[in-house]
Amino acid sequence: MADGPEHAPERALEVATSNPPDVDLTELTDIDRGVGSELVPLVRPAAEPEPEIRRSDVDRWGRSEHFRELTRRAFDPIYKHWFRVEWEGFEHLPEKGGALLVSNHAGAIPPDAPSIMHGIEKDLGRPVYGLAENLFRTLPVVGTLWSRTGGVAAHPDNAYRLLHDEQQLVLVFPEGTKGTGKYYKDRYQLRRFGRGGFVEIAMRAGAPVVPIAVMGAEETMPILFKSPRLAKVLNLPYFPVTANMLALGPAGLVAYMPAKFRIRVLPPVYFDVSPNQERYSRSRVMEESERIRRMVQDALYDMLRKRRSVWFG
Repeated sequence: MADGPEHAPERALEVATSNPPDVDLTELTDIDRGVGSELVPLVRPAAEPEPEIRRSDVDRWGRSEHFRELTRRAFDPIYKHWFRVEWEGFEHLPEKGGALLVSNHAGAIPPDAPSIMHGIEKDLGRPVYGLAENLFRTLPVVGTLWSRTGGVAAHPDNAYRLLHDEQQLVLVFPEGTKGTGKYYKDRYQLRRFGRGGFVEIAMRAGAPVVPIAVMGAEETMPILFKSPRLAKVLNLPYFPVTANMLALGPAGLVAYMPAKFRIRVLPPVYFDVSPNQERYSRSRVMEESERIRRMVQDALYDMLRKRRSVWFG
């Protein structure tokens, strides 16, 4: 049987190999021999270095250590030479572990928070997160700057995570705007410490409360009277008219009087309760809150008795 057309290529190859044509190899050119047609390795261009990825130091709370360092440098002359801050009982501040720092609050634009945070971070070397009203977060620019310097919205979940999960120092002012909005005639008379929420947070997180008494902030920007109409227009808790404004004009909006600061840290308060309970005794919480308020109030009275001058201490 003859091969079919499908076998034609094989027969042609067989004939070609069995009867090679007469070729004079001396007449072949270099191209015919394949000379110069070998693969030549090409030098690859050097890869351009990838641009460095900018790694931000902003943490999950919005705090930036780089920005915090800048603010410490700017605030340090005010801390040292304008307020001339002196500490008592600094050894009561824990070197590790979470703790809730509880302090009195004063001044139309309160200078106690930056003073406490600055002193602890500078001398103890631990970051401090300050709980503040949500109002700060809603203000353009101010909210961002406050976050970059360690400000956190005052919410129980935020405080718990900072104290329990991250073992940080957290600063809180239980008086809130009732403390900063006091008239000068009511200075150093502490308002109620809220409903004791800070005590319940500390109990749940298993963290101690460290009471702090600040003397001097009341005189830096004393409120003479307030304008409810302007407060409503600007959507603020209060609009203060301070002695600074009357004395310095527009500059008095941000300029502090050079009052002498004394900050006393009291021994930590521990609660003999199990952490992470669903509920805590309401009466126990209120009792502990009032006890801590009284500790701060008594410390202020003692410091005031020893003070010789508002400006020189």
